[in-house]
Amino acid sequence: MWWRSPSFILDRQPQNDTVALKPESISLSSPPPSMADTLQNPNPDANISAYYQTRAAHHGVVTSDWLAQAQAAVGRHPEDELPGSDARAASAAGGAGKRFSVIDEFNSWRKQPDLAEAVAAIRALAAVIRASQATTMMELEIELKKASDSLKSGDTTSISLTAGCDLFIRYVTRTSALEYEDFNSAKSRLIERAEKFGEISYKARRIIAMLSQDFIVDGCTILVHGFSRVVLEVLKTAAQNKKLFRVFCTEGRPDRTGLRLSDELAKLDVPVKLLMDSAVAYSMDEVDMVFVGADGVVESGGIINMMGTYQVALVAHSMNKPVYVAAESYKFARLYPLDQKDMAPALHPVDFGVPIPPKVEVEKSARDYTPPQYLTLLFTDLGVLTPSVVSDELIQLYL
Repeated sequence: MWWRSPSFILDRQPQNDTVALKPESISLSSPPPSMADTLQNPNPDANISAYYQTRAAHHGVVTSDWLAQAQAAVGRHPEDELPGSDARAASAAGGAGKRFSVIDEFNSWRKQPDLAEAVAAIRALAAVIRASQATTMMELEIELKKASDSLKSGDTTSISLTAGCDLFIRYVTRTSALEYEDFNSAKSRLIERAEKFGEISYKARRIIAMLSQDFIVDGCTILVHGFSRVVLEVLKTAAQNKKLFRVFCTEGRPDRTGLRLSDELAKLDVPVKLLMDSAVAYSMDEVDMVFVGADGVVESGGIINMMGTYQVALVAHSMNKPVYVAAESYKFARLYPLDQKDMAPALHPVDFGVPIPPKVEVEKSARDYTPPQYLTLLFTDLGVLTPSVVSDELIQLYL
């Protein structure tokens, strides 16, 4: 599913002609081509699909060299192996004395602070396959569907959790038992696919960080809204690359997650300034770009994110400031909201610091929808996309 996506650009070659790239042969020492060069001079290489060559000029999809360098750099990262993954695999495969619970497995993965909720669900579903006692593909698929529904019912408002579970099942169950001599061979293939999907999802954040570095230049000022792990990874990578920039963090009410992000950036010695949410327009003339994460990327190319993202994008758009979104592809959801109220509410208590009169109504919605016309680019592990390309990617992901 992932490699069929057009953003990966390179067509698959016949098996006997394939030459594996050695990770050590790919270096990031030379700067990748800029996005402007990509738009003006689409790569005419015969190895690149005609689909990409015709689309790149209009949509600005990242070049194959750029994406390959990012993937190679991520592939060599020493932190790619999740702590405790071997132990969990062994317990799921051989823990016959204890009844397996997908919820317990999910909660176990969620204890890792840097692991996204959707990735924890993907890892838990992979454990379901390993622990399954099913004897046919149909039984196994039914078991996976029940486990997925169980995870999604725990938080019906989480877009990334729902999308991650749906994408996992579609990716893994492409294997048919008819392709193999016996069910055990088919199950082994499913386990292999499940582990691969989990690894891809876990590495997504770092791939996005590598792809975004060409857009962060010395002396720039970046406005961020709320706390996003992938945005933090982007800024952390830029700081490690010795880039000189400063960050404006909004407070991020109602949960004030901007305070958490500003604290993390201060630990990296990145110059950071904390803003009230209402000071976005006041400070926008000092800003060079806006970077936000996303709870979900929808079919229109817009995003659903924490409350206030929409107004930040509106202000940035009115002042001709680019708005960049950093989001993993497992957050691509089959949703098409028509307005702010056309999505399941995610409520969050609001503390105003003073008693609220009982007759006063309080807006408790914790997220809003930002239409695609206010977004410039989306940085994903599938490549760098414009909002208009998102529907193409969703079709590929959910085929």
